[in-house]
Amino acid sequence: MDSPFAITDAVASMPGDELARSPAETKSMLLDAGESALVRWVIAHGSEPTQDRVEGFRLLALHRQAALRDPTFNACRETCRELVYQCNAAEAQTDAGERVRHFRLAAAVATHLFLFIDGKLENEKLGEFCCSSRPLRSQDAVGTSAETQSPASEGR
Repeated sequence: MDSPFAITDAVASMPGDELARSPAETKSMLLDAGESALVRWVIAHGSEPTQDRVEGFRLLALHRQAALRDPTFNACRETCRELVYQCNAAEAQTDAGERVRHFRLAAAVATHLFLFIDGKLENEKLGEFCCSSRPLRSQDAVGTSAETQSPASEGR
């Protein structure tokens, strides 16, 4: 399987008529990409990824499994649900333009999910303040203020 980012980039750059032509395939591609990101999280935390489904989707079951060990992982619950929604909405559309719009939104939501999971793998505290990256920004602010302090201000 391609990397999740490669899949969302492909969907985002795909011509609209091509994207509208095979909704079941595109939906499957995007949901599989979301699942692969969650599988990466589950494996990184020493668990066997579930094959179960919640509300008919493995993506939601994987999210539930990930959140059992880490309640802060609930920060991306709505992102997972939005990915499912956008994919379902796209597949149900009869208007090609609306189908394309929903798939492009789904690709953006999936990218957000991947970035959250990658950030959370890098910094476990990510998600403690909803889905903001406050711990990362705090680290950056500390690093920046130390870097930008002038020698004259050190004696204060």
